[in-house]
Amino acid sequence: MSDPIKRVVLAYSGGLDTSVILKWLQQTYNCEVVTFTADLGQGEELEPARAKAELMGVRPEHIYIDDLREEFVRDFVFPMMRANALYEGLYLLGTSIARPLISKRLIEIAGEVGADAVAHGATGKGNDQVRFELSAYALNPDIKVIAPWREWDLTSRTALIAFAEAHQIPVPKDKRGESPFSTDANLLHTSSEGKVLEDPWDEVPDYVYSRTVNPEDAPDTPEFITLDFERGDGVALNGEAMSPATLLAALNELGRKHGIGRLDLVENRFVGMKSRGMYETPGGTIYALAHRGIEQITLDRGAAHLKDELMPRYAELIYNGFWFAPEREMLQAAIDHSQEKVAGTVRLKLYKGGVYVVGRKSPNTLYSEKVVTFEDDAGAYDQRDAAGFIKLNALRLRLLGRRGEG
Repeated sequence: MSDPIKRVVLAYSGGLDTSVILKWLQQTYNCEVVTFTADLGQGEELEPARAKAELMGVRPEHIYIDDLREEFVRDFVFPMMRANALYEGLYLLGTSIARPLISKRLIEIAGEVGADAVAHGATGKGNDQVRFELSAYALNPDIKVIAPWREWDLTSRTALIAFAEAHQIPVPKDKRGESPFSTDANLLHTSSEGKVLEDPWDEVPDYVYSRTVNPEDAPDTPEFITLDFERGDGVALNGEAMSPATLLAALNELGRKHGIGRLDLVENRFVGMKSRGMYETPGGTIYALAHRGIEQITLDRGAAHLKDELMPRYAELIYNGFWFAPEREMLQAAIDHSQEKVAGTVRLKLYKGGVYVVGRKSPNTLYSEKVVTFEDDAGAYDQRDAAGFIKLNALRLRLLGRRGEG
C-alpha cells in the first residue's frame, strides 16, 4: 500500500473545475491542499481565486498567487522563439510552452511546504496532462502526481455542478449552461477548442475571437514599427527599451489593433487524436516574423539551414511536454550559440491581419551590396569562377546520365 497523501499542491485557477478538484482532494485523500495560481498574463483578475480558496478551507499562508510573466517570456517564450519553433509548420506553441513553467513552480512549492504530491486539472484526453506530468517527474522523480479527471466519476458538467452545489462551492451563473467552447490564455496566446469548433468544415464564429479585431475591421492605414534584437532576443520596440514581458504585451496590443495572429488549425495531439482549435497569437506572430527577418542578414547559410532542419524536432519536443528533457536542452544550446551575432533592427508593416518585414539592418550583417550588385562589382566577385563550380557539382549528374547510354 502506498504512503498516505498528507499535503498536495494544486494548480488552481479558481474556476469551477479546479474548485471541485480542491474539495475532491480534501475528501478523497483526507489531505491538506495548497493552491498555486500562476499569473502568466492571461488577463484575468486572480485575487478572487484567493478568496475562493480561503472559503474552501485553504490556509492563507498556503495560497500562492505568483506573477510569472517576466519569467515566462524571458526563460520560456524567448528561448523558443530563438528556434523559430512552429509545431506542424503553423502553431506557435502558446499553450505548450506555459506548462513546464507551471510544473516547475508546482514542484518548487511542494518542496517549500513539504507536500507529498501535486495535482492538476487537465483531462485524460488532452496533451496538458502529459506536459504537466513529464515536467514534474523530470524535476522531482519521486513526486506523486494526482490527475482527478483520470480517477473520479464526475464525467459531465452537470455532475460537476451537482458536486459543487452539494459542497457549497459557488457556481457563477455563466458556468451553469454548456459553454460553447473552452479557452486557455496567457501572455503569448489564447486558444479555443470544443463544441462550436469541433466540425473542421465550419468557419470559426466571430464571437470566439477575443484578442484580435476582425482583420476586415482593422485600420485602413498600415502601421510601421521597428523591433531591436540582441543575441536573438527582442529588446526594444520603436527604439524604446522594454523588458521581455512588456515588449510582448505591447506587441499584443499592436496585433490586436490590426487583426494579426489568428490561426484555425487541425493538429495531431501527442495522445493520438486530431483536434481542431483556434489560436490567437497577436504579438507572438509579429515577433516571430521579425526574428526571422534579423536572422536573414546575420546568420550564415549553413547555420540557418541547420536550424530549420532542427526546428520541427525542437517544436515537437515542446508540444509533447519534453521541455526539461536532455535532447531539448542540447538543441537549445546549439540554437543559442547560433544567436550570438543575431542583433540589429527590423522594420515591419502591420496591415489588416498581415505582418510584413520591409527592412532590416545589423552591425553584424553578412549581406553585401558590393557582392550582389548587378553593377560593376570592382572585383568583389569573379563571375567566371561559377563555371568550375557548376562543372564540379554537375559531374555526378553527368555520370548518372551517361550510365544508361549503352
